[in-house]
Formats: sequence, structure tokens, C-alpha cells
Amino acid sequence: MQNKLNSPNLPDKGKFAGVLRLLGQISYWIHLILGAVSALILGLILFSRKLGTPANSTAINISIFLTIASLVALGIRIFFAWRYGRIAKQLQSATPMQPNRLEIANLLRIALTVSLTGLILAFLASETTVISIIAQAIAQPQGPRVYEQQQAIETADLFLDFVNVTILGAHALGTINSLGLLNWITRD
Repeated sequence: MQNKLNSPNLPDKGKFAGVLRLLGQISYWIHLILGAVSALILGLILFSRKLGTPANSTAINISIFLTIASLVALGIRIFFAWRYGRIAKQLQSATPMQPNRLEIANLLRIALTVSLTGLILAFLASETTVISIIAQAIAQPQGPRVYEQQQAIETADLFLDFVNVTILGAHALGTINSLGLLNWITRD
């Protein structure tokens, strides 16, 4: 495997550069749009929470922390998608300082690691939110009764889960993108 990576020649260099550029642009814009939407909704969630009152759920606070961490990973992933386009330009240019197969494979591995880390963080955040919402629903008294404000499930908690699922989708796309390119560049 290491001998394949040390080879200075890429598999069908022009075609690989074109695909890398295309996937880099698609990945960049999808990650940017999903990240911006998620950040906007998360900002609304954070500002809509009642200031000065004790937190209604420690699990929701943990979920918000994990969501912010996965959003940071998504920001790093946006940088890597942008970097794919720069590498594709270098591969298509006639300059003697072109990245070799090993450098590109290492970049793809780092991007894959970032995507998988963000995927795990977003999954944990989503599960924490769902568990909190289910616990709140189970804790409510059953029957035709007027609920108190503290017992009601907040809409912001549902939107938090929506944000987590959106970030999960973005990281899944990044993982598929990096895995496909990494498989192609390390193939015989």
C-alpha cells in the first residue's frame, strides 16, 4: 500500500483533478449552506432560551455543547472542501511543484477524520436531545390536564434535534466524499 502511495503519478491525473475540483466545489457549497442554516437556527435557539432562569435540562446543555463542537468540525470540513479545489488547480497547472499521491491521500485522510469526528459528535448531540425530549414527555402527567409551563416540551429542543440531523447529513456527505476520493487515489 505504501509503495502505491509513494508513486508520483496519480490515477489518470487530468480526470482525477477534474473530479476533485467538482466534488470539492459541490462539497464546499453544500457544507457551507447546511452549516450556515444550522448555525443560524442554533443561534436562534440559544437566544430564545430564557436568560436568568435555571436550565431546564442538563442533557439539553450537553447537546448544545456537542452541537457547537460538531459545527466547528463542519467549519473545518468546509476548509478542506475549499482545499480540494486548490489542489485540483495545482494538479491541472504546468508547475513542477505539484502534490503527489501521498500528500493528497494524507489530506483526504485528515478530512475523513474530521468528518467522522463531526459525525460522532452530531450523533451524540442528537441522541442526547432525543433522550431529553422523551424523558420530558414521559415525566408529564397523563390525562386531560392543563400542563405547567416548566413541564411542556420546548419547541427549541425539537429545533435543536433538527440542527443535529442537518449537521449529521453534512458530515455524512463529507465522509462519503473523502472515502470515495481516497479509495480512488489509493487504488492500483
